[in-house]
Amino acid sequence: MKKSVLILLTLILTLPAFAEVKVQKASDAPVKEHLQNHFKFYGFIRNYFVYDSRESVSGTGDLFYYLPKDENIQDGIDVNDTPSFRFLALTSRLGVDVSGYYIGNVHFGAKFEGDFYSGLSNSSNANASVYFPGNSKISGTATARLRQAYATVTWKDLPMGKDDKASVGLKIGQAWHPMAADHPHLFSLEVGAPFGPFSRTPLVQMDANLGKNWVVSAAAIWQMQYQSTGPVGASAIYMKYGMTPEMYAALAYKTNGFLLRAGVDVVSIKPRVLGEVDGKVVKVSDRKTSVLGYLYTQYTYKNFAVKAKTTFGEGGEHMNLMSGYAKIGENPDGSWNYASMRNSSSWLSMSYGKKWQGVLFLGYVKNLGLAKAASGPLAKDDDVFFCGNGFSNINQMYRINPQVIYNIGKLNVGLEYQWTSVQYGKYDDGKLNAHALADKDLHWIGNHRVNMMVRYNF
Repeated sequence: MKKSVLILLTLILTLPAFAEVKVQKASDAPVKEHLQNHFKFYGFIRNYFVYDSRESVSGTGDLFYYLPKDENIQDGIDVNDTPSFRFLALTSRLGVDVSGYYIGNVHFGAKFEGDFYSGLSNSSNANASVYFPGNSKISGTATARLRQAYATVTWKDLPMGKDDKASVGLKIGQAWHPMAADHPHLFSLEVGAPFGPFSRTPLVQMDANLGKNWVVSAAAIWQMQYQSTGPVGASAIYMKYGMTPEMYAALAYKTNGFLLRAGVDVVSIKPRVLGEVDGKVVKVSDRKTSVLGYLYTQYTYKNFAVKAKTTFGEGGEHMNLMSGYAKIGENPDGSWNYASMRNSSSWLSMSYGKKWQGVLFLGYVKNLGLAKAASGPLAKDDDVFFCGNGFSNINQMYRINPQVIYNIGKLNVGLEYQWTSVQYGKYDDGKLNAHALADKDLHWIGNHRVNMMVRYNF
C-alpha cells in the first residue's frame, strides 16, 4: 500500500513537468511571463429560518440536517416527538479567487474561502436532559472558520497529437473532497448529505483534461473536519498512525451539456497501535481498509438540469455517509480483526427555471451490514464503530425535498419542504446481529422540516 502511494504521488508531481519540457523543446519562441495577480472577491450574507417537527441530528447551529432521532419513550411518551424553531446568519461567506499569474503555459492560481460557523458549541448541562429532549445546550457565538485554502498550478496547451490539446492541473491545500465536489440543486446547507458524500479536506489532486471530452483525476487525501471512527471515536489519529493517505482516482466524459464520472476511493487506517496480552502492553498490527466507488452524471438543457449520484461500497463515515465498521474477532498477539459496513447511498435532483426556480431532490440510503459476518452478536458500544452523525440501528432512510427559489438580481429567497424518514431497528439487549444490523421491531420515524433562506450575493 505504501509503495502504491509513493508511486501515485510521484506521477502526480512529475507528469506536468515532463509535459512542460516537451513543449519547451518544441518551440523556440521566448517564454511569456505575466507576474501580476488578479483578485476576485466574492461572498454572500445568508440567513436561514428553520422549523422541525421532531428532535433530530443536525450540526452548524441545527442548520446542517442529517436525520430524525429514534423513539425515546419515557413514562409512556416519546420525548423526541418535540418541534423546534431557530434562525441564524452564521453561514454567511467570504472568499477570494487569485488568477492572472503565469510563466509560458504554466498558470498559477489560488482560492481562500471562509465562513463564521466556528465558535458554536453543544456544551453539556446536568439539567438539559431533564427539561429538554437533547442532552446539551447551544452556546457561543459565530467566529471565522476556514472552508477552503489551496493553490493551483495548471500546465495548458500540452500537445496530444493532431489538433488536440491537453491540460494538467494540480491542486494543493484544503478543498472539497473529490467524491463530494458534485452537489445537487439545493440551497439547504447539507446539500444532499447524508445521501451523498460531504467533506472538505486537505489534499493533493491532479486533473488531466485529455482533449475536449475526457478527464482523468487522482488525489492523495488527509482528514480534518470529518474523520474515520474507531475505538476512541471520530478522529484523524487512525490515519496519522496508519501512515497512509486516502487515495482517489476517477475518469470522466463530458460533451454538450452532459457529464458522466466514475471513481473509486480507498481508505486504510490503523484503529489501534497498542493492545494487551496477558495483562502486558504490546504493539499490535491492526489495520482496516475499505473501498468505496461512485457514479455521477448530469445533463443541462437551457433552463432544465438534472443530476444524479450513487455510491456503493465499504465505510465512508469520514464523508458523512451512514456507515462504519466493526471489530469481529481477536488474535493471540493482541490484534483485532475488522470488517467494514457496506452502504448504498443515492440521490437525484432536478431544477427548472431562472428567475423562478423549482427544485426536486430525492435521496435514499440502505445499510447493508458487514461485508464479513462476525461469529456472533456485536455490542453496539464496544464492537461497532458507526458514523457519529447517525445511529448503528439504522436500516434504511429516504428524503423527499421540493424547493422554490425566487432570484431578484443579487437577492435570492428560497422556501423548502423536507420530509426525511428513517427505518430503525431495536437493539437486542444492546447488541446487533453478526452483520452489525438491528433487525428486530423495524419501524419508521419521520420529520417535517420547513426551511426559508434569504441570501444577498456580492
